[in-house]
Amino acid sequence: MAGVAHSSLCLTLLIVMITISSPVSAQLSVSFYGNTCPSVFDTVRTAIRSAINREARMGASLIRLFFHDCFVNGCDGGVLLDDNGSFVGEKTALANNNSARGFEVIDNIKTRVDQACGRSVVSCADILAIAARDSVVELGGPTYSVPVGRRDARTASRDGANTNLPSFSHNLDDLIRVFSNQGFTEREMVALSGAHTVGQAQCVTFRDRIYNDANIDAAFATSRQANCPRPAPNGDGNLAPLDPQSPNRFGNNYYQALINRRGLLHSDQALFNGGSSDSIVTMYSNNGNAFNTDFANAMIKMGNLNPLTGSQGEVRVNCRRVN
Repeated sequence: MAGVAHSSLCLTLLIVMITISSPVSAQLSVSFYGNTCPSVFDTVRTAIRSAINREARMGASLIRLFFHDCFVNGCDGGVLLDDNGSFVGEKTALANNNSARGFEVIDNIKTRVDQACGRSVVSCADILAIAARDSVVELGGPTYSVPVGRRDARTASRDGANTNLPSFSHNLDDLIRVFSNQGFTEREMVALSGAHTVGQAQCVTFRDRIYNDANIDAAFATSRQANCPRPAPNGDGNLAPLDPQSPNRFGNNYYQALINRRGLLHSDQALFNGGSSDSIVTMYSNNGNAFNTDFANAMIKMGNLNPLTGSQGEVRVNCRRVN
C-alpha cells in the first residue's frame, strides 16, 4: 500500500545481493562521487522535492524518462539530447514525441549539481537515475540504492527508441518480448509496469481502448469518454490518471484497478486479461510490500543496463548536447 516504510532489512539485503551479483555494478558505486561531489545526492533530492511540489505529475514524468533512457542503448542520457542540424535523437521517437517530459527539470538539477561540485563532474545519466529514485520516494514509494559512475553518450538512436520501447497498444506477448530483450523476467516486467501507479496519459493513447476494448468496466469507460471524445484528433492531448484512485501517490492501487478492469491503457489491462501475468497482478494487488520490494530491485537492475563507464562517453556540460 502507499506509504509503506521506505527501508527494511530485507530490502537492504536484496539490494546488496543485486549490487554484488551484477557484473555492471562492479563499475558503478554509490560512493563514486564521494571525493569529487559528495553533496550530489542531497542536491538532487532537494531539487526533486521542489519540482514535485510545483507539479505533482513531474515525479511520474521523470520516472518514465529514466525508463525511456535505459531501454535504448542503456542508461546513457541519450534521451536527453536535442536534435540539431546533423543529429536526430530520441525525443521525436514514437513513444517520446510530444510525450516525454521533465527535460527542463534535469537541466535545472544539472546546473545545481555543477554549482555544488564546483565543476561539471556528475553525468546527466547519473542525475537522471538519481532523480528517478528520488521521485519514487517523494511520491511515497520505496527507496533503493543508486550506484553511480555512468558516463553520457555522444549519440542517441531514434530507431532504437521506436524498436525497444513498449507501446500503449501492446498485448501481453509484446510486453514480455520487449522486456525480455532487456533481460527482465515477466514478474519484473509486471513490477516495473507498476510505475503507472502515478502519472497521467494523453487521450490519444487510450481512446481506442475506452471505445473499442471489451475487457473494460463500462462505467469507467464512460467516465473517460467524457474527456476523450472522438473522432481523433479531438482532445488528443487531454489527460487522465493512469491510476484512477491515487494518481499522485505511489502504491499498489494500480493492480487493484486492473483486476476491476479499470486499466487506462490497452497495455495496462493486458497484464490482467486471462494470461500468465494474472497471478502476479493479483499478488501485487494484495501485497503492497511485495510490490515495493520487487519494484525497487527491478529499478536497480534497470539502472545497470549497459552504462558507459571509465573512458567511455563523456560528462556533458549541457545535458541537451554533446561537449
